[in-house]
Amino acid sequence: MNEQARRRTPKPYRRPKKDPVRILAFEALRAVDERDAYANLVLPPLLKKAREQGDFDARDAALATELVYGTLRRQGTYDAIIATCIDRPLREVDPPVLDVLALGAHQLLGTRIPTHAAVSASVELARVVLGDGRARFVNAVLRKISQDDLDTWVERVAPPYDEDAEDHLAVVHSHPRWVVSALWDSLGGGRAGIEDLLEADNERPEVTLVARPGRSTTDELLAAVGEESALPGRWSPYAVRMAEGGEPGALEAVREGRAGVQDEGSQLVAIALAGAPLEGADERWLDACAGPGGKAALLAALAAQRGASLLAAEKQPHRARLVERALAGNPGPYQVIAADGTRPPWLPGTFDRVLVDVPCTGLGALRRRPEARWRRRPEDLEGFAPLQRALLREALSAVRVGGVVGYATCSPHLAETRVVVDDVLRGRGGDPVEAELLDARPLMPDVPALGDGPDVQLWPHLHGTDAMYLALLRRTG
Repeated sequence: MNEQARRRTPKPYRRPKKDPVRILAFEALRAVDERDAYANLVLPPLLKKAREQGDFDARDAALATELVYGTLRRQGTYDAIIATCIDRPLREVDPPVLDVLALGAHQLLGTRIPTHAAVSASVELARVVLGDGRARFVNAVLRKISQDDLDTWVERVAPPYDEDAEDHLAVVHSHPRWVVSALWDSLGGGRAGIEDLLEADNERPEVTLVARPGRSTTDELLAAVGEESALPGRWSPYAVRMAEGGEPGALEAVREGRAGVQDEGSQLVAIALAGAPLEGADERWLDACAGPGGKAALLAALAAQRGASLLAAEKQPHRARLVERALAGNPGPYQVIAADGTRPPWLPGTFDRVLVDVPCTGLGALRRRPEARWRRRPEDLEGFAPLQRALLREALSAVRVGGVVGYATCSPHLAETRVVVDDVLRGRGGDPVEAELLDARPLMPDVPALGDGPDVQLWPHLHGTDAMYLALLRRTG
């Protein structure tokens, strides 16, 4: 055979290699994009199925988790980089192709995976899930991305800080511009504070456990997790941090419901409400927005120690069942009902303590749900606003004179925190409510940087918690 004929001989077709780790990561990203699913709900069953099929070990699961969460956290930055490497607008690229490109970009720019391995593995994934034609496009784009490191790319694609500070931070730290603006307003500080917060949003949070009082102890959890892998909580007396990650469901106390997984910020909110000074009876407590049950379980345990009872109400029946599961086995009296806190079945003035942890944008938990930053829109605030005000008004109606209401939200956005409380107290959009704000700061002893009060805003970069907000109000008439 002559040289010319040899050149014309086509190479035999090679089937693409199926990499279960990257296929699983791709499937998780598609679920987030197509079904508005949350990665923390989609990923565990996918990992469980893979382990049952014998495809995965612990290292595979860790890599798949990093690929999913890392890609979602840095999606804005990666999109800006990808956009400079293609000859069409991003919106004209099919979403599955963008997912493969983003996964590849994260491997190249956000992990220690060698460049050749990151490109070849991504191209093989593209061949499996997209086909050979689009795999060639993926290969070309990723080879362009691989020519520089992340810092070099960010310097190239982000506008200068002094020209547009919010847009610069949005690209560098991978947050939508409107979220950057809102968080900056909530902080009320300079550049260092906002950059620290945005960086904290992109860090993987620790798994934090709660030892429910009277049912478990931190000593039990520390021993169960192991000295090398566990740390006491920073602020909550009931918290244990799983420093090395691990599987909370493998712990006996968690399986039995005597302990649970709960961010320290959520623990502090429940502890502060339970510790607020009260005159007179302290027998009837209410959690008016109890799903999925973490705060309700801690409140029920604290109430039981005082001989008080807890009513946990949740509008959605399926979430009410989650609350029942969380409270099962509590030693004190409690009841779980499916009820709408804006149209409550209980009489006014029934309770001594009320918690209303209102539905919100969730901008305080972007470490745990990174996809929420891309899913939320500024107009979502307008949708939540009437509900948040109605729930707080009804909570203040539900508590007796002299009783205490805790208004909590996992968002630091001022429109969901201080503005809501101020509007309700001043009667904007409804009748004025006779209530006064209590200083919540002394109820979180040893927690630094709580601001001027009387309300409290926790922060990931300052406290290592979700950005939980709490205002305590006493009914005065």
